[in-house]
Amino acid sequence: MSNESLVIRIGGEAGEGIVTIGETLVRIAAFSGLEVFTFRTYPAEIIGGQVMYQARIGREQVLSMGDDVDILVAANQLGHDEHIGELRPGGLLVYDSDAVTPAEGGDHLSYAVPFTQLAREINFLRGRNLIVVGFLTSLMGLPLDRAEQMVRRRLGKYKELLPSNLEALHKGYTHHQEHFAERPEFQIRPPEDGGEERLVMTGAQAIALGALAAGCRFYAGYPITPATDIMEFLSKELPRMGGTIIQAEDEIAAVTMAIGASFGGVKAMTATSGPGLALMIEALGLASMTEVPLVIVDAQRAGPSTGMPTKTSQGDLFLALYAGADEAPRFVLAPDSVEDSFYQMINAFNLAERFQMPVILLSDQAMATRVETIRPIDLSQIHQEKRRIPSLDRPEGNGYLRYALTEDGISPMAIPGMPGMTYTAEGLEHDESGAPSYVPEVHRAMTEKRFRKVETARKELHRWGLVNRWGDPQAEIAILSWGSTQSAVREAMERAAKEGILVEALFTKILLPMPDYEIRPFLEGKRAIIVPELNYQGMFAKVIEHRYSEQIIRNNIQVYRLNKYEGLPFKPGEIYAKIVEVAQRLTAGVLADRFLDEKLASV
Repeated sequence: MSNESLVIRIGGEAGEGIVTIGETLVRIAAFSGLEVFTFRTYPAEIIGGQVMYQARIGREQVLSMGDDVDILVAANQLGHDEHIGELRPGGLLVYDSDAVTPAEGGDHLSYAVPFTQLAREINFLRGRNLIVVGFLTSLMGLPLDRAEQMVRRRLGKYKELLPSNLEALHKGYTHHQEHFAERPEFQIRPPEDGGEERLVMTGAQAIALGALAAGCRFYAGYPITPATDIMEFLSKELPRMGGTIIQAEDEIAAVTMAIGASFGGVKAMTATSGPGLALMIEALGLASMTEVPLVIVDAQRAGPSTGMPTKTSQGDLFLALYAGADEAPRFVLAPDSVEDSFYQMINAFNLAERFQMPVILLSDQAMATRVETIRPIDLSQIHQEKRRIPSLDRPEGNGYLRYALTEDGISPMAIPGMPGMTYTAEGLEHDESGAPSYVPEVHRAMTEKRFRKVETARKELHRWGLVNRWGDPQAEIAILSWGSTQSAVREAMERAAKEGILVEALFTKILLPMPDYEIRPFLEGKRAIIVPELNYQGMFAKVIEHRYSEQIIRNNIQVYRLNKYEGLPFKPGEIYAKIVEVAQRLTAGVLADRFLDEKLASV
């Protein structure tokens, strides 16, 4: 059979090359003209523990990681035991017969393949993962020549091992051809014309590339999962563009280095995860008080404290929105896909430079490590905002007021070395010149100045395209959310539409300030709002209920929370089930109202 899309899951032990199998396979598929979307989960330890890599591969754009698994590859017994329940009826189990004893029965097909023995036959045990890749290449109908090219591209730097790696690839490919060619096929034929041009990258790579395109030339960071991939990418690419990267001794040092570089006139950033962002909060207040542009990426992970470093979450929302001493204005952005991660990084730097404020960009583990095929980037369409600097032509004798009170809250920021424009960037409250001041009137004026920038931004940002709205505008059911849940929501809505359930969705990429100009009109005519989030409290739902309470109460809108806090992303089926539940509730409510009206009319 030929398929429009296939979901393949690979389970095994850390250190066995499970991620290498998945990453190589999806790049072979993408290189062949197919669309890919991946998810991985792995232990925090380097060796030991179970790794799961899931890829969805399709002829057309795949919107999510999917629900049921079509092909399960079990590299060890736990890889079988933990995931066999996800294999759909009629699906295919491929297992290493040297390491796995499958459960008896089941309504799926099983291919016993001696992967370990095949590796021994070519005297290359390390090549077992490439034998798996070769087997899957043949099984799924992918071209062998593209597989060879991808192995050369990804593993070619190990020149002494390249012949053995290619032999392992061919060993797996040939084994499938000789032993399983007449069995039912699980193939997804690539387009004959090669398909449209696509880029293949992870969310972390998209963030790093977006930073470079935005003009970032300084990065300081401390390694922390899952943000380290951003630093690793920039460590190779930033110096080539004349930039500087520093691995700091901790997160506090990293963020203060970035603030210092930005004060000196360089676009600067750092990246971290929740525990690291918590350490950076005092310095974030410094950037807010001194009005220094700063970009911080938070790749969210599950749990407080060390938590689950390699699992995903959207639980840092309140930390990003509210954490700080007293009141420290900032902007918060949230991309909703790998492709969007590139563009929101550019927006993050543009916001920081335009309004001279810190910006937090919220990604997460699932999206940072996810591989997607995305459209080619048109660099000619990228716009870079520049910070407002004072004019060198000012009349002599006029003192430079770094924090001059202005209508929009933005005052010109001098670059060190500009003649006659020396100032102190003081963490203490200060007057217009920057001199410390504790006068109540000064503190009131400066607080209003800093927050005036937020309101100025709220009025401007509706022109920045920071809200994504789709679906039926006449729908009474709405989905309102943010971040990486967007992919599962899109697919769930398509399923619902086929069942005649109309839904409209709005995903905001700006969380602070909230896009009132877009959300308030969106809420009109709605009877129910579903808010899916990867956290326990329903943080975004609370923000929505609080900020738009008057409109929600006036229009009798019901807010339904859909919270998942397992360290795993949403499946489309979970969103779809909630849509159906809400639709049934609304229908039941309408019928009950009609019944009551009829009873009253008969009295």
